[in-house]
Amino acid sequence: MSTFCLVHGAFHGSWCWQLLGAELESRGHRVVAPDLPCEDPAAGATRYAEVVLAALAGSEPPVLVGHSLAGLTVPLVAAQRPVGHLVYLCAFVPQPGRAMTDWMPEETDMSVPTDADIWPESGDDGLMTWPPAKAIAALYPDCDPDIAAWAAGQLRRQSLTPHREPCPLDRLPDVPVSMVYGEDDLDASPAWLQRVARQRLGIEARGLPGGHSPFLARPAALADLLEEATAQTGAPAG
Repeated sequence: MSTFCLVHGAFHGSWCWQLLGAELESRGHRVVAPDLPCEDPAAGATRYAEVVLAALAGSEPPVLVGHSLAGLTVPLVAAQRPVGHLVYLCAFVPQPGRAMTDWMPEETDMSVPTDADIWPESGDDGLMTWPPAKAIAALYPDCDPDIAAWAAGQLRRQSLTPHREPCPLDRLPDVPVSMVYGEDDLDASPAWLQRVARQRLGIEARGLPGGHSPFLARPAALADLLEEATAQTGAPAG
């Protein structure tokens, strides 16, 4: 069996992996799910990677899964320690040497046209918040209503520092890699994720029905895809 390191995206915490983690553990896998300091204005993807590396200390090479904004963090981890497989889950793939805020305007197909009323709000302290009703519409529209309400109520504030921090890598790490996208994702365009998978990663992305949060909407189907990635690369047990 394998070790899966699940790295949450913006606004979230380790809590968001409860359903997927339970599914993977029921299949005999080990799960590591660190909490990132997303409310710390001084912390960017480099600091987030340090937190993940500390959580993995002494572990065998894991299947490293980064959701959404964690796409900026997981390649930094894979560049510093062995991993069995790297999975971008509905995730933003960085451009080495550049900040996300620099390359985002060039990616005209990155966003799905939606009502601006469902997106996060910026606070006077420089941190973003995502009110529950807006978050449910944007992140959890295909989740069970009780799960969606629970998740939206857990969301934390998020600093923009990871978006503004240049990626410190010269190139993306040379490790086995997959991209999984939501076919109805409102946060990261499915078409953009498929294009980026081909152009930046040299692979074909795999789609799942639904939106941006398959770990809550369909954890068993997501676990199936993650196990396929493990089988492809023979990721060792933890």
